[in-house]
Amino acid sequence: MTSIRQPTLFIPHGGGPCFFMDDPAGNWTGMAAYLRSIAASLPEKPKAILVVSGHWETRGFAFTGAATPSLIYDYGGFPQHTYELRYDAPGDPALAARAADLLRGAGMTATIDPTRGLDHGVFIPMKVAFPDADIPVVEMSVDRDLDPKLHAAAGRALAPLRDDGVLIIGSGMSFHNMRGYGDPRFTEPSEAFDQWITAAVESEPTARADALAGWAEAPAGRLSHPREEHLLPLMVAAGASDQPGAHVYGERVLQTAISGYRFN
Repeated sequence: MTSIRQPTLFIPHGGGPCFFMDDPAGNWTGMAAYLRSIAASLPEKPKAILVVSGHWETRGFAFTGAATPSLIYDYGGFPQHTYELRYDAPGDPALAARAADLLRGAGMTATIDPTRGLDHGVFIPMKVAFPDADIPVVEMSVDRDLDPKLHAAAGRALAPLRDDGVLIIGSGMSFHNMRGYGDPRFTEPSEAFDQWITAAVESEPTARADALAGWAEAPAGRLSHPREEHLLPLMVAAGASDQPGAHVYGERVLQTAISGYRFN
């Protein structure tokens, strides 16, 4: 059976295990609702999911190669039950190998880590979006040199996976300054950057690539991302598409503007 081409997504993964804790103020309600809506928005159930996480940095790119990946609870200071969360989705060693081959074929460094588990940038949002854990998941790292053009090129190289029914997801945050969350002084700057990044994403692909490569010069760019590891998954998701992106989620979370994007 042939697969229908999957879109690519850039999603916010929230703060730590936020979706699985008491949230009396409803800070994460809207984001969780967006994540839960993803499955129904897809053209068909993905054959596998490749998630680029801002929480894994390597020299070159790397992919998880375990057939049954463990979980990495890489957050601290949260209730004990959040360290007992399970997400038992299978891995996909064949997908990891193919993705690595595609990157190598484009002249990039790519390795497979057969033992690394899924970090919270993957298993937390996937547990919300695909709670049945019945779709194979492979995690992809970001390159520690943090070059936006390299990550966009990686996305372009991985684009053929979409035609095989693989859903490519960039998991990060469109605003990621830990000092800014909950601080009203960051509301206006975060909104300025959010408007800029949305306009860039919605541009035709060549203009989009140029704009995203220069994200640090955007209004409040460095204020929104003192370090860009949480933005680079967007570059991969955008690079894997030759169509203008769409703003599919947006709200003010902890007094900062947060967005999510889709690329067909």
